[in-house]
Amino acid sequence: MLIPASSTEYVSVAITTHPAGVDLTGSPPQFQFLPDPQRSNPTLGAWLDGEWDGPGTARILVGPGTDALLTRGDWHVWLRVDPPNDEHVVRRAGTLTVT
Repeated sequence: MLIPASSTEYVSVAITTHPAGVDLTGSPPQFQFLPDPQRSNPTLGAWLDGEWDGPGTARILVGPGTDALLTRGDWHVWLRVDPPNDEHVVRRAGTLTVT
């Protein structure tokens, strides 16, 4: 995905797999954005709350005026969902380029 640094818009991530028989809508998705050169996993305290945009799609508002103000560059998008079972799912969802 590509967005300009001056834009405030939603970044959406499709959830293609989830625990069988578990309703994820009661577990808000969380996002973390790590700069491209950083290859490590997300840190525990830096997650930002997103929301569900229908079944199977998580989203978060990024840009000026939000908690996710990203500078120009490439960002690894991470998604975390904590469903009401034994799983705690963390996945890299892609790359966001801010111009």
